[in-house]
Amino acid sequence: MATGYADLLRAPHAMRLLAGTLIGRLPNATAALGIVLLTRAQGGDFALAGALSAVYGIANAVGQPLLGRAVDRLGQPRVMLPAALASAAGMAVFALAGLRPLPLAYAAMLVAGFFTPPLEGGLRALWPGVLRRPERIHAAYALDAAAQEVMFAVGPLLVTLLVAGFSESAALLWIAAVGVAGAVSVVVSPPSRAWRSEPRIPDWLGPLRSRGIVVLVASFFFVGLSLGSIAVAAVAYADGHGGGMVSSYVLSGTGFGALIGGVVYGARQWPGVPERRLRLLMAGLAVCYLPLVLVPGVAFMTALAALSGLFLAPSLACAFVVVDRHAPAGTVTEAFSWIVTGFGVGAAVGTAASGPAAQYGGAVAAFTVAGAGGLAALAVLLAGGSRPPAPSNQASGTEKDRIATAQDGLRSTHQA
Repeated sequence: MATGYADLLRAPHAMRLLAGTLIGRLPNATAALGIVLLTRAQGGDFALAGALSAVYGIANAVGQPLLGRAVDRLGQPRVMLPAALASAAGMAVFALAGLRPLPLAYAAMLVAGFFTPPLEGGLRALWPGVLRRPERIHAAYALDAAAQEVMFAVGPLLVTLLVAGFSESAALLWIAAVGVAGAVSVVVSPPSRAWRSEPRIPDWLGPLRSRGIVVLVASFFFVGLSLGSIAVAAVAYADGHGGGMVSSYVLSGTGFGALIGGVVYGARQWPGVPERRLRLLMAGLAVCYLPLVLVPGVAFMTALAALSGLFLAPSLACAFVVVDRHAPAGTVTEAFSWIVTGFGVGAAVGTAASGPAAQYGGAVAAFTVAGAGGLAALAVLLAGGSRPPAPSNQASGTEKDRIATAQDGLRSTHQA
């Protein structure tokens, strides 16, 4: 297992692209916590903090597919670098000006969220040209999904340490600067500069004209809803089980399970078409969410949380492969960005729905929302059809053709 991942990361530029993308996405992973901490430090209540976070999240959900479409048309450096600088500038304005005047704070959150660069989709568009072999690409998707769980676990801890050592404003400024550095590391790399999207058919729907992409976006909306619900349910559970660090134990258990699942999944090749495999993985994800409603003692609950995360990273990794197969020619970055958008909007809805559930029904009701989300995600995939539809990009070339095209671009860049 370790040998396979080591071989993957030894590929030219692979480690740099993975690390740069993860670092560049750090602001997005820590934004919600940073916004709440700064708002509370300046006398704002949780309602205001939630409203500012919602503006950031909604703007991010709108901006990701639009920026992804721009990347497909103009290339990565011409879109991602200005976007990263604009997003960091918005966060810096909020960090320095705070809540006064309030309209400026909302405008800063709008800019910071909307211009978050689509690094996640951009990385997945680069893998074919960097890794060259399909089996490596599939392993990279799994490693990326697993590493993402580490980032979302470490990011909030890093913000907390920066706030304790300096201040809320300093934490936001530092995270924003690090995010720009990560984005710069990606966009100045030869693969990013050489990458060109395939020619696309003019169509305002873009990747959403593919039935397979629409089904995936809808399904991962409900996966996001489950995760958003678990975040609130963990806090409600902690209130009834001693408080303190209990909620972090549950959330860390979910992240640890996803990390293990992603690493194991990516260590081997799996038979069969990915569309059918995704349905099986999603079934595992849905089933493993259900025992959370038992709300046992802390140790057993942490183990159940780890079980609930076990199929998350594999489901994401398999979904990335399906996206690559179904995205119409010239829309791959936008297609990946739509999955991110569906996931993020679902998480916001899950957080909103599980709040009242926890208020009136406690942790059991909140975890029930998570379980319902997992079942809905599976139902959407099953309703999408008993047979996987033919990949939309087959008409524009096979995966080997796309890899060869990307390699030609890289060779041209090195020769220049």
